[in-house]
Amino acid sequence: MQKSTGTDKALPGGGAPASAVVPSDQHAEVALRASMALMVPVTRWLIRNGVQYGAFTSALKAVFLQIAREEIEGSGRKATDSALSILSGVHRKDVRALTGADAPRDLKPKSVSLVSQVFTRWVTDARYRHPDGAPRRLARLGDQNSFEALAREISTDVHPRTVLDELARLRLVKLEDEHVELLTAAFVPADDYEELAGLLAANTGDHLSAAVHNLTTRQPRFLEQSVFADGLSAESVRELSQLARELWAEAFQRMVAEAQTRYEADREHPAPHRMRFGVYYYSEPAGDETAATGT
Repeated sequence: MQKSTGTDKALPGGGAPASAVVPSDQHAEVALRASMALMVPVTRWLIRNGVQYGAFTSALKAVFLQIAREEIEGSGRKATDSALSILSGVHRKDVRALTGADAPRDLKPKSVSLVSQVFTRWVTDARYRHPDGAPRRLARLGDQNSFEALAREISTDVHPRTVLDELARLRLVKLEDEHVELLTAAFVPADDYEELAGLLAANTGDHLSAAVHNLTTRQPRFLEQSVFADGLSAESVRELSQLARELWAEAFQRMVAEAQTRYEADREHPAPHRMRFGVYYYSEPAGDETAATGT
């Protein structure tokens, strides 16, 4: 059986769910139950990395306080310690401790890194690609069509050599005979756990943000869809995995080109908006088996 699922479909009765106006006990129960399903892979990741329940719940207080502050200030009220405590459920003594001068002010995913931007321009811009689409081997220095020129197109604040060293550290490029060559077609930093964890937080965080927006506001919905199928053989899921990568490659090229065009058009009048467009593929044996089929 196969079907399409997503949170951007019209809800019964039109408009947003009632929780967008007045939260109810029913919506709270549903949200808590669904959040536990979301926590399964997160908990697996935490446990595999030695993070125990107590450490996680202690760190989670800061997240509840940040979101509570955003909700309160977004409604035009002052985020006092009492207001933060009531909305978040965090004890007032912890509110004072976690909202001091040394407290983190932004726990949201960071913007795309400079090295990621340079990498993406390299694999998508026709000037840096062969006619068949493969990234060119670039001279390290030069005013045009070189790695130096590429890096300076993205930023003049960071020296191109610094960018090159970081790409090399991530094992994404190699330097040979004063030429730079890409070693992979996708920005997946090898052996850099912090960078990979940051990508997980950014990609998954924005995916969840789109779905939460769709379920809790009356504003226009974000795209948030997936295709689900079961009753498949191992060979079928491998072939579908390859198809997913091919479809993503096409969408990636088109979206990057369009985003770059719009970025250039908006440069004279910068606007405080960002976007992220992504895709994922996952498969596992059905039934009681829990091992994932990474493909």
